[in-house]
Amino acid sequence: MVARRDFIRNGGLLAGAVALGFPKAVFSQGVYVSKRPLPAQRKFTSAGVEKAISNIKKEISDPKLGWMFENCFPNTLDTTVSFKMENGRPDTFVITGDINAMWLRDSSAQVWPYLPLIKEDEKLKQLIAGVVNRQTKCILIDPYANAFNEGPTGSEWDTDLTEMKPELHERKWEIDSLCYTVRLAYHYWKESGDTSVLNDTYKKAAKLIVKTFKEQQRKENRGPYKFQRNTPIQSDTAPNKGWGAPMQPVGLIVSIFRPSDDATVFPFLIPSNMFAVVSLRQLAEMSEVVFKDAAFTKECMELADEVDRAIKAYAIVPHPQLGNMFGFEVDGYGNRLFLDDTNVPSLLSIPYLGYTTADDPLYQASRHFVWSSFHCWFYKGKYGDGVGSPHTGPDYIWPMSIIMKALTSSDKEEIAECLRTIRNTDGDTGFVHESFHKNDPAKFTRPWFAWVNTLFGELIMKVSLEYPELLKRQYA
Repeated sequence: MVARRDFIRNGGLLAGAVALGFPKAVFSQGVYVSKRPLPAQRKFTSAGVEKAISNIKKEISDPKLGWMFENCFPNTLDTTVSFKMENGRPDTFVITGDINAMWLRDSSAQVWPYLPLIKEDEKLKQLIAGVVNRQTKCILIDPYANAFNEGPTGSEWDTDLTEMKPELHERKWEIDSLCYTVRLAYHYWKESGDTSVLNDTYKKAAKLIVKTFKEQQRKENRGPYKFQRNTPIQSDTAPNKGWGAPMQPVGLIVSIFRPSDDATVFPFLIPSNMFAVVSLRQLAEMSEVVFKDAAFTKECMELADEVDRAIKAYAIVPHPQLGNMFGFEVDGYGNRLFLDDTNVPSLLSIPYLGYTTADDPLYQASRHFVWSSFHCWFYKGKYGDGVGSPHTGPDYIWPMSIIMKALTSSDKEEIAECLRTIRNTDGDTGFVHESFHKNDPAKFTRPWFAWVNTLFGELIMKVSLEYPELLKRQYA
């Protein structure tokens, strides 16, 4: 198996896409030809998703933008899901794309944009219920793991110096992994009214989530988790004998790794702590309404409030040129990191995840920092600008940052510019990628990255609802 950071390709990527099962034809006789797998080769077909594709594509005047939407929005269903019934309950395993493993974060985000369609599509509803059920199993196997195998097969990372189990693909502790599972379960329940996924097994997993968050506040000791990897890549292992950098217990939750799977510099990753506040309040509501467990409801709310107070006390920091903003990482001692990463949660994504609103002055200051030359991983190139990541190295822009900029904007021209950049940086493949070189979109990483494809589809769906006139434009 090839590690995530090794999936860098250039000119030969089209051949790679064909090898992954996508049709070869791209542009034929003036018409963009679908790059989706042939119907018989698709992993799952949703009538609701097909209807949405047909309806929205009719609204899109730019033929390439419409082609990309048609290719990308169903990519998770077409290529990454395995659905079955197990003991009378739906079970769905979702790979991330070019890596044959299920990340809790990616799998949640991959099916997220389909939630508004489940009321009209029972099959799709069952598929997403299956994701919730599978994630519940995963948490009970190990709440500290970020990625899982479909069964107890072991992985390339079995030699990591941590408590590996054969069901785990990777065991990097990232707060957001657990938060994403809560987000999906909560919104599935709110969208469908179905409480079957919120059974006693889910309640057990929910309590384990809260227990894990409390352990990683590290008030009394360092908790049970540590991680080291034999690697020349500094960001792939944790310092201080696997415990991470020193921290002062102030109520924030330690995250040894970021959602990019890269190690944190300071252990309190603020966007992930913000996500935890949102998730704990969602757990409290599920506990109050579904579980009828007053004690657990109170525990969730008290922890959410404690983390929120600590964010306000330790994460609002003065930038030397820009004034007060949210720090990306802090340690409780006064140290802070001015940075943003492109995976979600990020500083840019704070309102997308529901912690605050887009007009919050602190968010706006943070957003200005992220999209500026003050930010060491921000790039401007021939084909647009955006945020890069240590994960892929200098000069590579992540489309996820551009999509997130659009999803958190109410400025029509800003959104339009984001659409233009995404359209023109696909490397003529019809898909969105992990990253592209700022001056050459034919150089990109990860030819098959389902999360960002589906996120692009989510953006088009949002624009269709809120700014349909933008879909009438040409973006060449």
